[in-house]
Formats: sequence, structure tokens, C-alpha cells
Amino acid sequence: MQKITCKFGGTSLADAANIRIMQSIVQENPARRFVVPSAPGKRFDTDKKVTDLLYAWHSIATQGLDASEPKRIIQERFEKLAKELDVDFDVAPHLAEIEAHLADAGAVDYMASRGEYLNGQLIAALLGAEFVDPADHIKFTVGGDLDPATYPSLGDRLSRDGVFVIPGFYGALPDGTIKTFSRGGSDVTGAIVARATNASVYENWTDVPGFLMADPRIVDSPRHIDEVTYQELRELSYMGATVLHDEAIYPVREPGIPIQIRSTRERENPGTRIVPRRESTHPICGIAGHTGFSMLNIEKTLMNRERGFGRKVLTAIEELDIGWEHMPTGIDTMSVIIRDEELGSLGEKLIDIIQRRCQPDSISLVSGLAMIATVGQGMNHHVGVAARLFAALAEAKVNIRVIDQGSSEMNIIVGVEEEGLERAVTAIYRAFETWE
Repeated sequence: MQKITCKFGGTSLADAANIRIMQSIVQENPARRFVVPSAPGKRFDTDKKVTDLLYAWHSIATQGLDASEPKRIIQERFEKLAKELDVDFDVAPHLAEIEAHLADAGAVDYMASRGEYLNGQLIAALLGAEFVDPADHIKFTVGGDLDPATYPSLGDRLSRDGVFVIPGFYGALPDGTIKTFSRGGSDVTGAIVARATNASVYENWTDVPGFLMADPRIVDSPRHIDEVTYQELRELSYMGATVLHDEAIYPVREPGIPIQIRSTRERENPGTRIVPRRESTHPICGIAGHTGFSMLNIEKTLMNRERGFGRKVLTAIEELDIGWEHMPTGIDTMSVIIRDEELGSLGEKLIDIIQRRCQPDSISLVSGLAMIATVGQGMNHHVGVAARLFAALAEAKVNIRVIDQGSSEMNIIVGVEEEGLERAVTAIYRAFETWE
């Protein structure tokens, strides 16, 4: 029999009406046996996410101030949900327990996880399902990595008949301390549950019906992506396509479990299917871009003959705990692309270290760059993709500062001035919108 894991995002569980939609989706297909809920999200623009209220509660309380307001809002919100859903769920004892742990070690992660925990208890009561606490089965190593023992432990716990609710976003360290994934980590929990149960598909229900070929805030009515591979999605997510947490790919990638991105607002729309492989009839599946990059430019005559030059540069970057993104090189030149959030205020210090150790002919740091990834596994089977891309950018009068193509020939990345990002994305999209 088919087994389906369903994860529901915070917007899809923001109020009683949306939770009723979730209930009908789960109950219309008996294969949907594993439900992974997020914490309730915003109901309207000025509303607060429950997770943000929990962070506020902890922050205010640890400063010795009166934290009764965020606690009151959380209590009233869950009481309202329970009443409107006609569910027997008393949130007050849970909040008292949460309050008792405010001063514990690891309290920040514990507090952040309680939105999913409370919503999971509520939804389990609504569905008549069995509640499973992720802290008992989703385990992290001391170093913070997912413990592989998670899969057999969770799989065994979920092997019985019935419907199970497993809250998203958190697990536990070896000593039992709660540890959360990064924000949006309920996607990762859903993927872990899918793998542990050997699900036939992992349905990720959200407020949008999958992925688009380009950002609709930049391109008017971009094409919908029906199917995309794990690797293509990873490339797009890296550049800002944020429908799915990019780490959610890893648990399901090895067993080849497909992910189906679907919308609770358009239930008849099949959404976007994320698969190990697909037939490539079009060279490009998506274009994604992001601002906030800087480029370190280094020049030195006969650099290519100087043993260890690149290692010295990267060692300097590592010593300052800076992550880097791309490294285009020439015979006498080397550039390193760094996210501004990684670089912070360390630019001058980095230049000084490299200057002393490598003695380059020149070194400079250029900020204000945007990086754009054009992604498609069919790219290496079609002649003229790069030519069309660069011709489109030239026609749009976009100055290219960086060009980088991965060895997989699945993407072409270009760097442009930030002010040219929207023109560049639009130009590339129009060039490939109708590929003949």
C-alpha cells in the first residue's frame, strides 16, 4: 500500500479555516498517514507568527522583564483554534511547562520548537491521530549533524497502522536537549519522515503551487515548472528560490523519493514534482538571482607557477571564518565571490592578510554585485545556450562582471551590478521562454 508523508506550512495552518482544509486533504486519501505540521503562521499582514512570539517571550523573560504579553497572545490563539475546531485541547498546562524551562540551557531552541509541538498536539487531537514527539527519535550528534540512527528509530515508531502527527523543525541532542533546524526546517523533518517510512511520495503543502521559471516579482507571469530534479532545485535554491528548504532534498535523494510541492489554496493543481531524473525537452528549467555579493580580485604575474598561491588565499579566508561561493581564475588572476553577510566588516582585514602573505601585484574588493544562476540539466545537450544567454544580456545592456559554469554543465552563473539584476533576469527569461 502507498504511504504518503504530508508536510503543511505555517501559512496553511494559520487559522481554523486553513486547518480544516488540511484535515480534508489528509482524510481524502488513506495513504496520507504521516502528517508534519509547522507552527501557525501569519493570518494577516500585521499578525505575528507563533514562532516569533515564542522567541519574543524568551528574549523578554531572560532580560528580567514582564513576558506575559507574548504568552497571553499564544494562549489566546490556541484557545481560539481549539474552540473553532471543536477540539478538546487545553494549552494552559503546556504553556506552564514551557515557562518552567525558560532558564534552561538550550532554552532558545526549546522555545522556538514549541510552536510546532503545540500545533502538533492540536492537530493530532483533531485528526484522531497518534502524536509522536520528534525529540524521541530525530537525533543530532554532539556536533549538530543528523544522527543516521534517526531513520531506523523513527521508522520503527511509525511502522504501526494509523495516522501519525510528527511536528516539524526540531529533534534532540544526545543529552536530550532540544535542537532545531534552521528556519523553514519543518521541510527537513518532512523529508526525514518520508525516508524513515519509505514513503512513495513526500507531499509538501504550502501556499504556492510549486516553482516558477523565474521570480514573479521580476518577471510577469513566468512559466510554471512541472518537474525539476533534486540537483536543479539545489542550484535554484542556492540562488534564492525559497519555496522549499534546500536541505530537505538530502534525506530523500538517496532513496529516490519524489517531492511534490502543492498548494492548499489550489488543491486540484498537481504542483511541481521534484525527482531524481527527468526527460529534458527544454534546456532551462529556471533562473534565480540574488543581490548581496562582493568580489575579491587578485592579480600577480606568473601566479600559475607559484606553488600554493591559491591555498594561501583560501587559508586566509578560512582563518577569518568567511565562507566563499565561486572562484573564477585566469593565468595571472584570481577572483573569489563572497556573500556580504559572510564578509561583514572583515574586508580590509582580509585584504591585509593576503597582501602580506601572497604579495600580489594588485588586490581589490568590489561590492554591490548580484549573482544569477540559469539552471537546466538539458543545457549540455543543446547547442547555443550560452550564446543566447549572453546575447540577451548584451541586448539588455547588462554589464557582466563574472562568468562561472559548473563542471556538471547544469548551470551558467553570471555576476552583474545589483542595479542590473531585474533587467538581467528578465532578459534571460525572455530568451528561453519559448525555446525552439
